[in-house]
Amino acid sequence: MAVFTERRLRAISRKLVQLRGELALTDEQLHHFADIADDSRIRALVSETPLADADHREAERTSAAFARHRTEIVERIARLEAEQDDLLDQLLARRSR
Repeated sequence: MAVFTERRLRAISRKLVQLRGELALTDEQLHHFADIADDSRIRALVSETPLADADHREAERTSAAFARHRTEIVERIARLEAEQDDLLDQLLARRSR
């Protein structure tokens, strides 16, 4: 059973590294698209044209999609960290017997 636990811990560790890298990239992209959405909002307010308004709505949708994606990644990281903690507790409990 300890071998399975150790393998699972290694797999979780690899996945956490991958997800943290993905989170860093998503944070950069989210910041970029949030800036674009802010700029498009100002352009839409100033120009008051349907095209500028449509561009702003599209930019807002893109920014919101990246925000949802970021939230999903953070939740996946939290679940894996909780699983990792549980497995470490199990491993330590077995070794202290």
